[in-house]
This record gives sequence, C-alpha cells and structure tokens, in this order.
Amino acid sequence: MNPSTPAESVEYLLDSVDLICVMTVNPGFGGQSFIWSQLQKIEKLKSMIGSRPIYLEIDGGVDTETAASVVEAGANVLVAGSAVFKGGSVDKPLVYGENISAIRNTFEV
Repeated sequence: MNPSTPAESVEYLLDSVDLICVMTVNPGFGGQSFIWSQLQKIEKLKSMIGSRPIYLEIDGGVDTETAASVVEAGANVLVAGSAVFKGGSVDKPLVYGENISAIRNTFEV
C-alpha cells in the first residue's frame, strides 16, 4: 500500500490475503526517510486484521531509529534495504550481519 492509500481500502480483502505490505516511504528509490504518519495506518491495519493469520509487512525507511516503532504499532515483517547494506562490501561482508543485528536489537520479538 502506498503511503497515500487509506487502510480501509483493503478491508474487503482481509479474508483472502496472507500478507499486507505497507510502504512507509514513497516508492521509487532506496534511502528515503520513514514517513512517521504511517504508524497510524499500521495500527489501524493491525486492528482490522484482528486474529486473522495475516503478515503485516513494512517496507521503507526501516532502520535502528524506526524498527521498534513499527513493531510496536503491529508490524511483524520488516523490509530493511539501505540500513542493512550501508557500509558493507565484498571486502567487509560482516557489516551486513552487524547492521541486521543492530536493527533486531531495537525491539523484542
């Protein structure tokens, strides 16, 4: 769902899907800043999902500053691109794992 798409627009699909992806940046390119107003949409979607077995995926701007907030709002799948790959290279592959650990360590599962 693009940032401008209201949560209610997927309500009729909730009994037919197993994943909802919420874009927390405007789609197009990596490295954008997280759109904080999307936390309300995540909370609304989590409430609408209820006990259904639906993954609530967040894509865009996920890093050590935002991960805990989106998990607290109800997300259970986080897509972290730029935050994972920053500073890593063929010569420094361990950086990727360190970046992933840093993101994971901001919240409890």
